[in-house]
Amino acid sequence: MIELKSKLRKWGNSFGIVVPQKAIEEENIKEGDEITVLLGKKKPNLRKLFGAHKFKEPVEEIMKKIDKELYDD
Repeated sequence: MIELKSKLRKWGNSFGIVVPQKAIEEENIKEGDEITVLLGKKKPNLRKLFGAHKFKEPVEEIMKKIDKELYDD
């Protein structure tokens, strides 16, 4: 999968994007292949898309507990 920038262009009653030949060749895409396009003017906020986990205690404390369980016999 590659990321590319392209300008949106009006074609009749629709809009389309132009995919550069280099990208087509790199991904080995052929006419008729189904592709997925992620649209947006800016990069997505991954925290907004996937959320962020809030721990009840600091990560350092969690790691200390894990280390103790693993290495203290």
